[in-house]
Amino acid sequence: MTLKTSLATGVALLALLGGAAQARELTFGMQDGENSNVYAGAEAFAKTLEEVSGGEMSVRLYPSGTLGDFKSMVAQAQAGELDMVMTGYPDMSYVIPELKLVGAPYVVDDFAHLEEIVASPWGQEMAAAFEAQGVHMLDVWYYGTRQTTANRPIERMDDLQGLRLRTPNVPFLIAYAEAVGATPAPVAFAEVYLALQTNQVDAQENPLPTIDAQKFYEVQSAIALTNHFVASAAIQMSKLTWDALSEEEKGWVAAAIKAGGDTSDEMTFAAEAALVAEFKDKGLTITHPDLTPFRAAMTPYYEALEAEFGAGAIAEVRGR
Repeated sequence: MTLKTSLATGVALLALLGGAAQARELTFGMQDGENSNVYAGAEAFAKTLEEVSGGEMSVRLYPSGTLGDFKSMVAQAQAGELDMVMTGYPDMSYVIPELKLVGAPYVVDDFAHLEEIVASPWGQEMAAAFEAQGVHMLDVWYYGTRQTTANRPIERMDDLQGLRLRTPNVPFLIAYAEAVGATPAPVAFAEVYLALQTNQVDAQENPLPTIDAQKFYEVQSAIALTNHFVASAAIQMSKLTWDALSEEEKGWVAAAIKAGGDTSDEMTFAAEAALVAEFKDKGLTITHPDLTPFRAAMTPYYEALEAEFGAGAIAEVRGR
């Protein structure tokens, strides 16, 4: 090997090593497991990011609450110990109280409406509030629309009267149970199946894909399409990480996040469309109650929120 060839080889090796040293691996934590649609979206995000960056950026996924609950992961992101975290959008109301407004039942009509809200002036104010909390909002993915299952058909709101309705320990879902005449019964998610099976509770509410995945259809006989809450996954990046990215890297992340969101959203919409028929085939009664009384029943809760955030706050969020 000549000296010239040796030098050229050394330069090439140093370039390769330098490129490897500059490669950035992002860490991404979430509570959802590997069988969820949002995890499939996160995988699509990781794959696309590696492709569009030419291998300069990659992602290590931490599903199933490996790094703690969502509040713990948000704290890690705020401190720069975790690059990315997925939470429910209104779940962030524990640090951004105004998000209670978008969490209130029936404020959001559907996911397209939620996307409009996130892009609206109000939504941009919330994005700034995320920044002030040390996290940068990248996107909102569809998680599913919550429906109500019971051990008897729900043809109208009055049919929920007196039912023990399991809800998460979340104020706006507890408010839904109370407003429609049920008795809210917060039960840990892992214990819901047994609570339904043993008649500790009579009913529960969750998106259709969750009802399917958790096999709640085995211990409930009816599903009412109450459409009371449009659930979403807010994809956030540590502000420390975001601010350290170049404009090119931010562009790669944005393109990859869109690909991940498209994957997750399409899977969830397809699942919801198919599951209604599948549940009917399993013998469950599917009802479509008139939702006008349900919405009207939320008025006292809306008034309480407007006492906190100002008159017209609900209308401002809805933008309709």
